[in-house]
Amino acid sequence: MSQPPIDSRLTNQTADAIFKSFNIYRTRFSEITRRAKLRFRDHDWKGMRADAAQRLGLYKNAVDRIEIDIRRLLADRIQEKQVWASIKAVYSDMLLRIDDWELAETFFNSVTRRIYATVGVNSDIEFVNTDFNVPPTQTKSNIFYTFEAREPTADLIQQIFAKYQLMVPFLDIEHDADQIASKIKIHLSQMGSSDKIDRIDMARNVFYRGMGAYLIGRIYKDSVLIPLAIALLNLPDGGVVDGVLLNEDDVSILFSFTRAHFHVEVDRPYDLIHFLKTILPNKRIAELYISTGFNKHGKTELYRELLEHLTACHEDRFDVSRGQRGMVMIVFNMPSDDLVFKLIRDQFGTPKKTTRREVIGKYDMVFRHDRAGRLIDAHEFEYLKFDACCFSPQLLTELSQNARKTVRIGNDFIIVNHGYVERRVTPLDVFLKNADESQAQNAVIDWGHAIKDLAVSNIFPGDILLKNFGITRHGRVVFYDYDEICTLTSCNFRNLPPAADYEDEMASEPWFYVDENDVFPEEFIKFIGLPDPLKAVFLQHHADLFEIDFWQRAQEAIQAGELPHIFPYSESCRFKRK
Repeated sequence: MSQPPIDSRLTNQTADAIFKSFNIYRTRFSEITRRAKLRFRDHDWKGMRADAAQRLGLYKNAVDRIEIDIRRLLADRIQEKQVWASIKAVYSDMLLRIDDWELAETFFNSVTRRIYATVGVNSDIEFVNTDFNVPPTQTKSNIFYTFEAREPTADLIQQIFAKYQLMVPFLDIEHDADQIASKIKIHLSQMGSSDKIDRIDMARNVFYRGMGAYLIGRIYKDSVLIPLAIALLNLPDGGVVDGVLLNEDDVSILFSFTRAHFHVEVDRPYDLIHFLKTILPNKRIAELYISTGFNKHGKTELYRELLEHLTACHEDRFDVSRGQRGMVMIVFNMPSDDLVFKLIRDQFGTPKKTTRREVIGKYDMVFRHDRAGRLIDAHEFEYLKFDACCFSPQLLTELSQNARKTVRIGNDFIIVNHGYVERRVTPLDVFLKNADESQAQNAVIDWGHAIKDLAVSNIFPGDILLKNFGITRHGRVVFYDYDEICTLTSCNFRNLPPAADYEDEMASEPWFYVDENDVFPEEFIKFIGLPDPLKAVFLQHHADLFEIDFWQRAQEAIQAGELPHIFPYSESCRFKRK
């Protein structure tokens, strides 16, 4: 039976509706983002956190609304791929005049995948690759300011500050500029270079997140490019420069996949991302989009990168990831790639009592929560299609036995109906087995800091076990096992009641009633799994984690509305205040 002719009026109307919906979303996104400078000026940290949560929800709400409109518009032709191919062509032409075309392409993909639940990809009805190898519009203004170094570095830094409308009176801008200049001089000296720089390029807009604001740029010295990030705080008595970051690793941590998104005003994201890429050449484009708030397009870039990587699967196969076998998740990766896939098992091992729906809810909670630099960002994917040759026999057996609700295995293909993709880190228990003494001590000390950072951010990991934490390439400890995660304020921290007699002490079951949310910190020591020398180091720095006082004080601070500022850079980057 032949298809009815395509109605050009209908395709134009549908493309226009999607395009308008995207522009409304972008307008609302920008309105929230612009509020960041006012929040910073007014010390309105609760408002900043509320804005971050509101902005995260905009995209789904926009797609929900346009889906309803599209179903009404197309009616019984909603599933006709020829119609959608025509809609895509009309929509693509509309992108020739806008500066955020790549975000608009991703928005279109979100709509079509909502309508079709596409298995794999279909380039006829979605932008598998961008339609534009080069930007379709010309840059109207440079994304950065350039400051030629014709005077002492401290004077140049003051010129930089004068260029920004920070709306905050600084306590001693001359002193701060001198400190930045001194740090730059020391850095150049360590490079074996003179202290005379050539120029500084600075991104035009301020990056806001939490209680901090950041000026991001690059220093040119001869043929060398040096990253530059200036960290600002607005204290009760005025603004200060809290520190300066001058190496790629420190700036990379600032833009980490474990942190909340920046609020930075930008009309043409492509230019900003490629400016940042010059500063952070080892940071993937996807992560830069995500860190600046464009997480959906970051996910698109991640998927495109994955598709390219899969072309080499005859040499590099997915296999079960290193570390202890998870009770809730099957975790696998390609050895040459730094991403891992996590699929929910059909059945959970004892003593897990959670459900599939609850696990998905935990991951959604992490997405919406301030990750405090300690929770890995997990990207949710559906209906991924792979060649079966990309999977090792061991992994195929694992999937066929334990993930039949999630995975469909054909003769020459694998379809993953639902899963998460995260950055791969080394499990902490694996790392400690291979680390030297100094590395191991630093790791267990930071493990304690990670638990504390999560606590003051209203997160309790649930399972405080080495295997549920990992260590990044920068040596930071992060948490990635979310099936038991909960808010700290939902926990009831208790001391163990004293045993009535010896039989109580030796009993396999508690001699007292334990409610679902009861937590006994003094029992943590039994489960941390550290050898005695490292246990001694951990206790030296974090013995308070085994007492209820720490946890109850953290709860009281959260309930009182106190918000912590967890510094996204090391103490060595900070300035000493008078």
